[in-house]
Amino acid sequence: MFDTLTSTLEGFFSKLRRQPVLTDANIRDGLREVRVALLEADVHYRVVKKFIDAVTEKAVGEQVIRGVNPAQQIVKIVHDELTALMGPVDHEMPLGRPDGPTVIMVAGLQGAGKTTTCGKLALYLKERCNAAPMLCAADVRRPAAIDQLEILGKQIGVPVASERGADALTVCMKARLQAAGQHRSPLVLDTGGRLHIDVEMMEELQQIKARVKPDLILLVADARAGQDAVVSAEEFNKQLEFDGVILTNLDGDARGGAALSIKAVTGKQIKFVGVGEKMDKFEPFHPDRMADRILGMGDVVSLVEKAQDAIQAEDAQALAEKLRKAQFDLEDFRKQIGALRKMGPLKDLLGMLPFVGGKLDELDFDDTEVDRIEAIICSMTPEEREHPEIISASRRSRIATGSGTDPVEVNQLLKQFKMMKKLMRKMTRGGDMSALADALPAEMMPPGVALPKGMMSKANAKKRRRKHRR
Repeated sequence: MFDTLTSTLEGFFSKLRRQPVLTDANIRDGLREVRVALLEADVHYRVVKKFIDAVTEKAVGEQVIRGVNPAQQIVKIVHDELTALMGPVDHEMPLGRPDGPTVIMVAGLQGAGKTTTCGKLALYLKERCNAAPMLCAADVRRPAAIDQLEILGKQIGVPVASERGADALTVCMKARLQAAGQHRSPLVLDTGGRLHIDVEMMEELQQIKARVKPDLILLVADARAGQDAVVSAEEFNKQLEFDGVILTNLDGDARGGAALSIKAVTGKQIKFVGVGEKMDKFEPFHPDRMADRILGMGDVVSLVEKAQDAIQAEDAQALAEKLRKAQFDLEDFRKQIGALRKMGPLKDLLGMLPFVGGKLDELDFDDTEVDRIEAIICSMTPEEREHPEIISASRRSRIATGSGTDPVEVNQLLKQFKMMKKLMRKMTRGGDMSALADALPAEMMPPGVALPKGMMSKANAKKRRRKHRR
């Protein structure tokens, strides 16, 4: 998403660091570039003006210019202003009340992913909040909307209240009684959407709000819509007074303007974001983490959380013990590939690493390489995975045939794995960690990724130059 903006900001900070003295002029010149990048990212023009004015006011002055490491201070100012622009956010969800189920009303334009988001929200409440949610199919006009919600409900194990032929208000009222009778809460209402905001649509939503009295109203907005999403959110807020926003398609090719604009324009928090098509690709929105990613600082906290979700504590402990004893084998490697797949696409994970996000376009990605490696390992016998040293030429040929690869690729994987085990053995014997740093960029990068120029470690670069001279 924010690739262009990230690159522009990195260039701005790089120029500031190269300046012998920071002045009002070079700071303002750099901020002009940032202004253009924000507008190109489809950020609302009023938000851009407010943001640039706030950064300029804090960055231009005697205290910053004459301070220690002023460029770093300006990075902090920009980070703080980005965080303030998108936050703060309260992720607390109303889960229960004494007189019946909590009701969460979900509204939005058709095509923003509203029905799918209702399913994702219900799964989030079920798994993360230990709640017993129920879905209500109140979108009675869109063809197949009820069928879609019922299918999603079966996938995630959440019941769906629906009634074909009834109006939306009647469906919502009956669903509330049904949820109360089954002791399920919260009740998530999937209300009807339109291709544009109209009087009939708003009247229906206002009737549901007045009669059902939802505890929380969430608006679903598509990040790909840019300023259009902000305009529709502003209109919804005038007529419906919603409580928060769920931003969908944040993982796509959106320019990011909606994420930076909605809070500033409507005053409503972005509570959750959809980051993929699968039902579990739904997470709380963290303004500070988003600011880190925009500035190319990565998002290590989210990366760790994804790893915790994908890897069981017992498995991690057993793996750590194997690594300590240098007993890591190809079966363990295969399991780690599976865990990596659960965490999401490799490109997204690398984007969470500090100083890598802005260089993703320079990386040469080949996602099929991971598939080939997994196929090669799966074509081995359990004994071969545990003791790869027994793999002879005939075995390599058999493994290559079984995995649809070439014996050369099998041999290459075995060599890389042997080198990795050698490094682990050095580390467990108290070896120098610099040996690992030297080898990682050249041989130990994740499969399918080639580093761009300039990201190789200095030690490894020197080693290669010495080898070339010889």
